[in-house]
Amino acid sequence: MAEPQLSAKRDWWSAARPYFEKESLAAFFVGVSSGFPYAMIGATLTTRLAQDGIDKATVTAYTLAFLVYNFKVFWAWVVDGVRIPLLGRLGQRVSWMLLSGVMVIAAVVNLALVDPSGNLPATIIAAVLVGIAGATFDIVIDAYRIETLKPYQLGTGSGMNQYGWRVGSAGAGAIALVVAVRYGWEAAYLSCALLALPAMLTALIMGEPARRQVTIARKGVSDVWQSIAGPFKEFFQRHGAWLVLAFILVHKIGDTLANLTFRLLFDDLGFSNDEIAIYDVGVGFWAYLIGIFVGGIIYARLGLKRSVLIALILMAVSNVSFAALAAAGHSNLGLASAIGFENFASGYGGVVVVAYFSALCDLRFTAAHYAMISAAASIVGRLITGTTAGSLIEATGYVNFYLLTTVLAVPGIVLFWWMMRTGLVDDSMGTAGRVDNETRSS
Repeated sequence: MAEPQLSAKRDWWSAARPYFEKESLAAFFVGVSSGFPYAMIGATLTTRLAQDGIDKATVTAYTLAFLVYNFKVFWAWVVDGVRIPLLGRLGQRVSWMLLSGVMVIAAVVNLALVDPSGNLPATIIAAVLVGIAGATFDIVIDAYRIETLKPYQLGTGSGMNQYGWRVGSAGAGAIALVVAVRYGWEAAYLSCALLALPAMLTALIMGEPARRQVTIARKGVSDVWQSIAGPFKEFFQRHGAWLVLAFILVHKIGDTLANLTFRLLFDDLGFSNDEIAIYDVGVGFWAYLIGIFVGGIIYARLGLKRSVLIALILMAVSNVSFAALAAAGHSNLGLASAIGFENFASGYGGVVVVAYFSALCDLRFTAAHYAMISAAASIVGRLITGTTAGSLIEATGYVNFYLLTTVLAVPGIVLFWWMMRTGLVDDSMGTAGRVDNETRSS
């Protein structure tokens, strides 16, 4: 009887070990820094504007600042191939991590110093600058993560990165809310700027990624053009690439549209900053942790394809919980349940969907490829949110709005199921995910 128990313990340790390896821990810490700029121009800015009495249509229009993230593919090649003078001696990824981190800190400080109620144009410019700096930081962080992780670590590493992202995003949101009540929004933003440091320190400690493939060979205009066009050419020469892109574009419409309006719902239902901070970080944090753990188990047991399909369904259904909260009104139990379910679904999806998107990258163009994929993944939802979300909420009410976001998730579920059936999921893999038989000891 003792031998099977020992074997079971070894199996559990084998499954859990990748979470404690240095590459996965590095993915967590860079994820923390990746998440906080999003919160600065997302939920936190939304709450700040709403509390300043700015109307919903204007508040949701500010989410257009996120579109900067969707254009990052057009300068991602710079991160792959342009060497920073002097600082470049530390390594291509390390030097860009430090530079983009400083850019984010400066942009957040600038946003802290503007007054939305007194100068909306300046606030718009400040939000866009945070978006530009945050998008550049994301380019570096995503490339660093993918090139640091070994193929067998893509699932757990992607989950740890998403876990770090949520810690940074939710943590920044909670810190901002709590500090803002006591010391004002300027102090809140200034305190959050320090969350850029985990990624910068991780890069200095870990050094250059082991799997990085150097491609710095820029000489003339034609070479620069090739560095821009090369990643697109490689991706779209793959079998079924256009269908894969279609899935990337539509799979997250409902989720993006819903997520960028949650703080408006909370404010209209009368939840205090402290209540939002407690439930978003308290319940949401642990639900996200559980979601990541379950995602890692399901990913290992069912494989990438079936685990992604489950994630898509969970993320769609999670929006229904906010429709229920809107119908129930001010309810702490309802808030805890909605945030808990949404965070569980996001944590689970963060492991498997991000692992799939990471596996799509070619290691010669890591920064450019993941920038293209991650930008495409949210552009449609962000456009709809920024142009129509506020008006839709005012016209239909929160309940119907969140039910609509659930319906918008269905095309992505159906398309991925069809890709599974036809083998396109396997055909779409890049070099970052093809060495599946690499041993864990390597």
